[in-house]
Amino acid sequence: MALSLLVVSISFYLKEYISPDSDLYATLSLVSVAGVVVMVIAFSLGLGAMSWIIMSEILPINIKGLSGSFATLANWFFSWLVTLTTNLLLDWSSGGTFTIYTAVCVFTAGFVAIWVPETKGKTLEEIQQFFR
Repeated sequence: MALSLLVVSISFYLKEYISPDSDLYATLSLVSVAGVVVMVIAFSLGLGAMSWIIMSEILPINIKGLSGSFATLANWFFSWLVTLTTNLLLDWSSGGTFTIYTAVCVFTAGFVAIWVPETKGKTLEEIQQFFR
């Protein structure tokens, strides 16, 4: 996701210095669209499903309903926040917007690598012990 967003941001930055009548300008437009499509596919295959998978694997049965509701609320709140701010950021700077999104993706990857436990082959008790 971060690489595709980086490609989009670079293409937007380059478009600022190229004539709109140029063939390169049209190519960069296609690169921008392709980068966004690749990001959506990568999100759907990875980070988009991660909260649902983690929720089902690490939460104990007795709090799964309440915790799942809170996680769903947080997920939709941040989706709304991104949707709300995207047009404001794009008016400010298209390249800057996707640079911010790239930085958030890199931060998220680091956070997941450090704080999210591996659950493959572990019991619920072993996973819960990780958080104690």
